[in-house]
Amino acid sequence: MGSRKSSSSCEFYITMTVNNNGTYLHDLLKTMVLMRRFEEKIIEVYSRQDMKTPVHLYIGQEAIAAGVCAHLSMDDYLVTTHRSHAHCLAKGASPEALYAEFYGRETGCCKGMGGSMHPAFPELGILGTSAIVGGGIPHGVGTALASMLRGDDRISVVFFGDGASEEGTFHESLNFAALKGLPVLFVCENNGYATVSPLASRQPNPNVAERAKGYGITTYEVDGNDVEAVYLAAEKAVESIKSGQGPAFIEAKTYRWMGHVGVDEDWKIDARPQAELEEWKKQCPLKQFLQKLSKNGTPVSDYDEMVKAIDATLDIAIENARNASFPPVEQMHDLLFRKGGC
Repeated sequence: MGSRKSSSSCEFYITMTVNNNGTYLHDLLKTMVLMRRFEEKIIEVYSRQDMKTPVHLYIGQEAIAAGVCAHLSMDDYLVTTHRSHAHCLAKGASPEALYAEFYGRETGCCKGMGGSMHPAFPELGILGTSAIVGGGIPHGVGTALASMLRGDDRISVVFFGDGASEEGTFHESLNFAALKGLPVLFVCENNGYATVSPLASRQPNPNVAERAKGYGITTYEVDGNDVEAVYLAAEKAVESIKSGQGPAFIEAKTYRWMGHVGVDEDWKIDARPQAELEEWKKQCPLKQFLQKLSKNGTPVSDYDEMVKAIDATLDIAIENARNASFPPVEQMHDLLFRKGGC
């Protein structure tokens, strides 16, 4: 893999250089720390009441976005969901542009018009984000079809949750992608819940990958809290797609720590058992990875300094975003309607 660089001030955190001697491991850790601290900063400031957008936090699932996006070039397409912050960061998005979007400021990635659920970075292959459950899956199939028709080497990656696998668009999209042999990677982040409804109460078979196998798609099932396992599965999947073998599917089993929406743990409203959450916290992707590196003889001696550096950069980013100007009222008209008539 080559290098993937962001145009943001945080680019040194999210530049991924991969080679065969394993030096990518430290970069995977940095990416996960960036994701975690980015959202923990949101929790810290949310009570100020000036960040009005609803937020769907990704804490607990960082290994998936980091492990998959490490294999993407800047040109590759990424389609994601309402829980999109980490995917955008892993693809190279500017933290400040995201924070400004959440504050509704003019310097946001969508000029303050999209909020947390609809970020877009076309220059990074993130053409838009759908908050409709399952709504982004056909979009990713569409960009993959465009790549095939143009004859370029772009691939498309689509992230979605286990709830989206129950939508008609899931089955229609997988069928069409398999039929046409499209260059698309489907990534199901199976965190066991659709809002507050557990998977076991919705499906007789908890393995979403089994549905992809029914369409003849190459599938991988991984521990979504093990970043190296995700990385290796994604490596195989991307190689398969780029060699012309059609779509691939990864089911990564994980668990989100926070509620479906907001900055609180939803066991407090009896949405989930607290004991269940505490058991999954023991499988924290960051802690597990640090322990694995130490056990393998490659401890991260600069971890505390890494966290401090990321925190310092994010503190500046969030304050710059908060102090940026609101967009002019005229922007609403300009972005919704064509000037000079329909």
